[in-house]
Amino acid sequence: MSKIVQFFRESKAELKKVVWPTGAEVVSSVQVVIVMTIVVSIILGLLDWGFTEAFRALMR
Repeated sequence: MSKIVQFFRESKAELKKVVWPTGAEVVSSVQVVIVMTIVVSIILGLLDWGFTEAFRALMR
């Protein structure tokens, strides 16, 4: 039982050392993720369209 109590004490001590991001930092990071997701999806969509058209041209 003492090991469990020790584990939680050490966990609490470690969590006090964490530097938590501010709300503005979180919002900024989320915006970057959303923009990058959109950009990558557009690039992959264009590549998919291009390969599909190339394959169709080869099949004619």
